[in-house]
Amino acid sequence: MPSPSRALSALPLVELGGLLLVALLCLVFQLRLPGRLPTEADHRAVATYLQAQLRPGDAVLLFPWWTERARLFVPPEVPVYGYWGSDREDLREHPRLWVLAQPELPRADAAAFQEAFLPGRTVAGEAFQAGPLTLTPYTNGRYRPRRWSALQAFATARVYLESPEGQRQPCPFNGQAYRCPGAPHLYMAPEWHEFHYAPRRCLWMHPPGGAGRLVAEFDGVPGGTGLRLEGGLIAEAAVRKSPALSPTLMGVDDAQTHERLLEIALPPGLEGVQQAERTLPPGEPRTVKIWTQATRAESRQVCLDVAALGPAGGGT
Repeated sequence: MPSPSRALSALPLVELGGLLLVALLCLVFQLRLPGRLPTEADHRAVATYLQAQLRPGDAVLLFPWWTERARLFVPPEVPVYGYWGSDREDLREHPRLWVLAQPELPRADAAAFQEAFLPGRTVAGEAFQAGPLTLTPYTNGRYRPRRWSALQAFATARVYLESPEGQRQPCPFNGQAYRCPGAPHLYMAPEWHEFHYAPRRCLWMHPPGGAGRLVAEFDGVPGGTGLRLEGGLIAEAAVRKSPALSPTLMGVDDAQTHERLLEIALPPGLEGVQQAERTLPPGEPRTVKIWTQATRAESRQVCLDVAALGPAGGGT
């Protein structure tokens, strides 16, 4: 049995051997990596093929989600999704999805991706291969056509501050946003914001504070659809927790009957996009009031959308 002194003297050699092994593995990794990375020609071949196959409503989903360079080559009219958790998204605005994959990259967990992505989706054609890139079309069984959305119709809204007594202070439209007099932070406009790493285009509607509400009134919401409210506190506001912060409410009312159609409460610290949906009965299009309210409005930055959706799969 070696003495403790001899064992201690051998430690530097063990450490040196370990460092050499790590260095060798790193060198092997670097030598193999170029063969796993696509060239510009590979990306352009994929873009050319995709352009020739495009249909209205198509979108591209990146796998792994962090392969951002691919965005530079996808045709500009095609939405590209790639962020942490995007493989689980419904992406219901798109009847067909193209998965642009680099499965040979380190930490590209194909099994985990398929477990999240595949439910409700089926392969819709042969995969196209260009170097380490594969492009595969899928029918999106989670597709639900939009019959109407507040984001698309924002320029037709009537926006105002509403007191608890029902008094209204109009927020005039300047062609880009509805701005409320005397309060620069109170306006409604389409903007990009992040919700728990997921970028979304939504309607900025910061609540005014107190019992008053910021309201956007829309005509023409069709009956016989699924009315869905989606939104939340944007990333930097959502993570804040303090006894001084109050919950934020966002909701949808029927403008004629004053019925509360949808409502979501956003307590401090609640991250991500929140959703609520109900089925509207068939009938004539209705007018709705979309609103936000928070007793203490500091750090309660809200962005949302409301949409009237058809049934899953795109049926009528």
